[in-house]
Amino acid sequence: MAFFELRIYRPQPGQMDGWVKIMEEQIIPFQGSKGMVVCGSFRGETDQSVYVWIRRFESEERREAQYKAVYRDDWWKANIEPIWQEYHRREDIGVTRLVATPRSPMQ
Repeated sequence: MAFFELRIYRPQPGQMDGWVKIMEEQIIPFQGSKGMVVCGSFRGETDQSVYVWIRRFESEERREAQYKAVYRDDWWKANIEPIWQEYHRREDIGVTRLVATPRSPMQ
């Protein structure tokens, strides 16, 4: 059964514009090239400290395989991990797994 990850990040103060640029120009395209499906990318309208993105996975097995393909890749380790650490602290990240209700437009 397909499911989604709702990921909520709070980049370091003053870093939102840079973070969005990295997500849109590097992270989302790279993850897409490895088979991940990013359904949306958002920043808070009234809370400028919030960045949210949603990914869709066909199954737990596919999620595990796509995580390995992305996070164990040498390019990711050399180019994204160091940048990521400049923008975030682990405790400022929230991840919630979701399943669509029967009539949800997102399935």
